[in-house]
Amino acid sequence: MANFPSAEWMQAVRDKLNTDEKYAQIARKWEGDLRLELEPDKSLKESIWLYLDLWHGKCRDAYVEDQSSTKKPAFILKGPYRNFAKILSGEVGPMQAMMTRMVSVRGSIAVFMRNVPTVLDFVRCCQEVTNSWI
Repeated sequence: MANFPSAEWMQAVRDKLNTDEKYAQIARKWEGDLRLELEPDKSLKESIWLYLDLWHGKCRDAYVEDQSSTKKPAFILKGPYRNFAKILSGEVGPMQAMMTRMVSVRGSIAVFMRNVPTVLDFVRCCQEVTNSWI
């Protein structure tokens, strides 16, 4: 369990995704890296970027990304920190957050919509390793 967001949280997510059999099965066809861009709010003083390289049910890499990065992930999810915390706490579902623009999505929304089970199970894995927020 780890504090969201942190390098330890990123490692915990990576480990969880790489050892969770349910996620491996559900996400076996997923191809695409993503960046979570957490915008400052009352709890978070500065923006934080979190990068995850997800491929066929595994997480090939996960780290706090430098904001000068020139990486162009397939998907960028961006929103205030509190909205990501609401997703991780289960207060708001991930698809609801995207559809109501609590979190904006850059990349193919059609891919997300065709892969709702993968998105939901990814969030489940993230929730299971999160025990605190800033």
